[in-house]
Amino acid sequence: MSTRILIADDQEGIRSAFRMILDAQPDMTVVAEAADGRTAIHTARTIRPDVVLADIRMPGADGIEVARALADTDIHVVIVTTFGLDEYVHAALRHGASGFILKRSGPTLLIEAIRAATNGDMLISPQLTIRLLRHHGLPHETPNVVLTEREDDIVALVSHGKTNAEIAAELFLSAGTVKNHIAAIQRKTGARNRVAIAAWAWATGRAEP
Repeated sequence: MSTRILIADDQEGIRSAFRMILDAQPDMTVVAEAADGRTAIHTARTIRPDVVLADIRMPGADGIEVARALADTDIHVVIVTTFGLDEYVHAALRHGASGFILKRSGPTLLIEAIRAATNGDMLISPQLTIRLLRHHGLPHETPNVVLTEREDDIVALVSHGKTNAEIAAELFLSAGTVKNHIAAIQRKTGARNRVAIAAWAWATGRAEP
């Protein structure tokens, strides 16, 4: 089934660009647009999309308020913004957002963020992930973790924010193989998602600047 998406952004040009990108995907359909946060919340509760893409700054209600208002539903909210301030990221995730993507990150990451959200995972733009991990503390090393050489390669790339498609291209693997390796890495490290894998990699020295 196609993932149903609502785009909430006060700039018509951004909404049109996102719609063009997402409607071109075989597994995604844009079902509605909203130019302000209040309309986004009302429309989302009415038509129940799978994912809401919400700008951080909008009239009426911002993206964080949209995430908070829909936190009691099964609708995933992915914040897509120009502003990557740490306080925005923390507030968005604290109030239930399923991802935080910078608009300049490009269409590939936008698409992966939507797919991650619908799979119960979370994707954050690489620039933000690395900065947050460096400045806001890292987890302790999980003992007795033994990774294969290929898994080590993938961990290093994940830690620098590479998407599955980018990892597959760099290592000459299929996207499905990369996904399977990441699932194995999560089992071994106890990481809930790729952000946690990146945090573990930085904490254990497996990631380098």
